[in-house]
Parts: sequence; structure tokens; C-alpha cells
Amino acid sequence: MESNPTLRSRAWFGRTDQLGFIHRSWIKNQGHPDHMFDGRPVIGICNTWSELTPCNAHFRILAEMVKRGVYEAGGFPLEFPVMSLGEPIMRPTTMLYRNLVSMDVEESIRANPLDGVVILAGCDKTTPATLMGAASVDLPTIVVSGGPMLNGKYRGRDIGSGTDVWKFTDDVRAGRMSMEEYLEAESCMSRSDGHCMTMGTASTMACMVEALGLTLPSGAAIPAADSRRKRLAHLAGNRIVEMVREGLTLSKILTREAFENAIRVNAAIGGSSNFVVHLLALAGRVGVPLSLDDFDRLGSHLPLLVNLMPSGQYLMEDFYYAGGLPVVIHELRELLHMDALTVTGKSVAENLASPGATVCYNREVIATLDKPFQREAGLAVLRGNLCEDGAIIKPSAASPELLRHRGRAVVFESIEDYHARIDDPDLEVDRDSVLVLKYVGPRGYPGMPEVGNMGLPKKLLEQGVKDMVRISDGRMSGTAFGTVVLHVAPESAVGGTLALVENGDPIELDVPNRRLHLDVPEEELARRRAAWRPPVTPYTERGYARLYVEHVLQANQGADFDFLVGKSGAFIPRDSH
Repeated sequence: MESNPTLRSRAWFGRTDQLGFIHRSWIKNQGHPDHMFDGRPVIGICNTWSELTPCNAHFRILAEMVKRGVYEAGGFPLEFPVMSLGEPIMRPTTMLYRNLVSMDVEESIRANPLDGVVILAGCDKTTPATLMGAASVDLPTIVVSGGPMLNGKYRGRDIGSGTDVWKFTDDVRAGRMSMEEYLEAESCMSRSDGHCMTMGTASTMACMVEALGLTLPSGAAIPAADSRRKRLAHLAGNRIVEMVREGLTLSKILTREAFENAIRVNAAIGGSSNFVVHLLALAGRVGVPLSLDDFDRLGSHLPLLVNLMPSGQYLMEDFYYAGGLPVVIHELRELLHMDALTVTGKSVAENLASPGATVCYNREVIATLDKPFQREAGLAVLRGNLCEDGAIIKPSAASPELLRHRGRAVVFESIEDYHARIDDPDLEVDRDSVLVLKYVGPRGYPGMPEVGNMGLPKKLLEQGVKDMVRISDGRMSGTAFGTVVLHVAPESAVGGTLALVENGDPIELDVPNRRLHLDVPEEELARRRAAWRPPVTPYTERGYARLYVEHVLQANQGADFDFLVGKSGAFIPRDSH
């Protein structure tokens, strides 16, 4: 094969001087022969594998499948690790480290002799984090997600990650489920490789990637245990080599049209509320204008087409067997930019043209546009004096009767305060109360944890109450449900109005009119604001956490770092040695 001087990797491996000697010689210590350096594209396999990230624990196998494909297409694959974020394990919250992983990915790609990148990501934050980092460098890039687990099976029925955890936990607290049954269900839920099989954040991120055009068609829903997931990885290895030769970089795919497609698809699948903060951050990295209002304008009035937990009944395994995301895209074709470019080198429409690509095999799982499961299901963006810069709610996971509600605030000043008092029998709370949690936003916690779906007071659970209005500046798990207002901005830790709420204050939620209002006179709020003092954020005296609180943006801006907005490109670092 002839040397290709246009390849970025030739600045390392194509030299005949001392630096070229060093670069080739050290890579050869792994057994690579001379012809690997003859000008073929060098493909980095960005692997978020970790035994501490159960969703991604099978990625070593997927990486080998990608390597097969890269070798077969005439490329030179080199795998590299980056920090991994295990959603079920890490404390205080993986969101604290999303931006750190994005920096790890960005600098690992830029500093090394790579012409293209295959991203292996699966758990909630590994997908947006790796994409944010790769987008900042802007090389040809394709994503292989890890795939969902097989359906959980408990006593003759399917159970879903997260969604049934919240239900079972409430049942235990209310005395409807024994601890023995609870522990049995624990062993029945996670029974294969893969991420949450509900339409939680991990599944939402996989669908986001496919809707953006960054993975091969049907890549979002193939179960991790299905051999077709390995086949997808092999084909992605083939395709990334072709993308390098075509010069198909991320910025050519991540257009405004692609982001609009993703917003609409997310509404139709009942995707996680976390989608908002991650898509905003990704758009910021590539310089595509995107605001919180775009999510309401483009997606809030779209119908729910996918009947998956937590908004519905089924799970990701069923979604794939029913036809997966291509069927949803086909149903939405009149509402999408079907000419948007994808990693296949073809448009969205061209990807759906192959025989059988858009056939639905189960209308109980994927509905038609004219007969949806819900008429309006997209994420709604709220405005009002309690959220001057916006807040969001997921109506498809909420109780319809609570979408218009007025109640008095029961305030928790921290997550520790909440845990200490929520089950206190003397807590002054009733079914009409509005639970308010402060100081769990990007700076306040720090890291904006998934605690917005606060468990209900035990005494109300025992009375049969299943949902209440809950408001915070934090997030909630994509597997969660309930009438939960999230991402309040500005957050309480920076002096947003949420910080001023007191017990007994009337709060009005009006989702149809997109309104969230604290019914307290302005002069009283001014008095409280003058007396307010910012809290001391724990764990931020040094290191990365200090960097985080000093530079993190608010939720309505994607909670990225202010100094990372905008791509910096794939320049070649200065010579050394």
C-alpha cells in the first residue's frame, strides 16, 4: 500500500528521522510488523471498559470485533483506555465526572497518531462524555454502544432496570413486599451483559447516537448478549477505515438538522430527561446553536410511539425484536430531516431504503404516528419565577392529574436533610404538598445527582399515595417516573429563586401552559434574597471537584465547562524528544 501523506498519523509514523524511528520502534514491541506503518489509516479504539462499570464490562470482546473489521478494511487498530463511569457504583455522582472523561478522550485523541476513532460506550455518561471529547477534536468517528441487558425475569414476568427498583423499594417501605422477595428480585433483574434495558439514560443515549447518525442503523437496540452486537462492532471497524479515506468527520454529521432529528426522536421514544443536558453540551462542543426552548418547540408536542418502561410496558429487547429505532424514524419521516448525513456516508432516508429496514413486527411495542400510545409525550420546558432560565418535566412519566397542581412546599435544604426527615411520622406533609429539594444542582452537590425523583414520605405511601409533585435543581434517573420537575435554573447554589423557597410557600405547576410559579410577593422574595448566603459546597477544596465548581455552566447550558465550549480541532502536537 502506498503511503498517504494526508493521513494525520504520518506525522508520527511516516518520518525517516529520529522521531519516526522512536514512534515505530516502540509500537513494534507489541509485535506489529513493518507493513502496519506503510500508510494505512490508524484507528483508535476508545474503550470505556471497566469491571467497575458493569454496563461496559463486556467491551474487551467488542474491541476485538472492531479490530477484526479495521484489519479487514486495511487499517491499523490501536486500542486505548479512558476513564470509565459506572452509574450504579460511583459516588457522589457520575455526572460530576462527565466533563473529566470528555477531557480525557479529547486529549488522548489529539495527542496520539490517530486518523479515525471508534468509540465503545454504553453506561449513561460514557456515551455523552466520549462524544463530547471526540467532537472537540473532529476526526472521523463512529460509535458502537454496548447494548441493553436481556429482559429481567421475576416470578413469571418481565422486570426492568431502575423502574422496578423504585417500585419494589416503595413496596418494601409500604409493607407490600418482603425483604426476601426484594433480594430475590435483585438477582433476577440484571442477568446478562449490557446496560439498563428500560428506556433509561443509557438506552436513550444509544438512541440519541443513532438518531444523530453516528452509529450503524439498528445499532441502538441490539441486546448486548445478541451475536448481532458483535457483528455490528465488526462492521463499524470496516466502516471507520472508509470514513477516514472519505474525510467524513464528526462536524459534517453533527449539524443543526441532526440535532433537531435527535430531539424529535427522543420525544417519540419517551427518552430520558438527561437527554437535554447531554445534547446541549454536545451541541456546544461543535458550535451548533441549540437552546432549552428548542426541546419544547421541536419535541414537546410529539406523540409517544414506543411502549417501554418507565413510560410504558416493554423493554429494550422487545424494542429490538419489534424493529428498533429505524421503525420509529420511518414513522417520523415527515417530521425529520431525512437528507441528514450519517456515518454510513448515506442520508437517513438512504439508510432506511434496504429491504425490511422499516418493518414493524410488533405494534404493541412500536405504534404508528396516527395511533400513538400518548398524543403528547416529549419533554416540556417550564418557565416562571421559580426557574427564570428554565426547568424540565417528562409528562409521559408523570401522573396526568398532577400536570396542573397547586400545593404548599415541603422543603429539604439538602439531600441529607431529605433522608433524615422524609419518613418522620411528624413531617407536615399531605398528598397535595410539593416536595422541594435544594442544593443538588451542578455546583451545589457538586455534580447534579439523580436525586430529583425523591421517594415519597412513608406515611403517604402507607395511605396508597403513588405520586406527588417534586421539584429540584438536580436530575433523575432515566429509568425513574413520577411528576418530577428537574434541572431548575439558575440552581439554588448560585442564588436562584429555588434557594428562597420556605416551608408552606404556595407553588403552582401548570405543564400545559409551561409555567412554574412560586406564589410569594416579590418584596418578600427580595427580603429573603438579601438575607441569603451561599452554602459551602462539600468536597470542593482541591483537585478536580474544585475545578468543576469554578467552571461548570448551568443545566440550561449543558453543565459543560465554560472553557470547553467550542471545538479546538485535530491539530498535531509539537515535536518532542
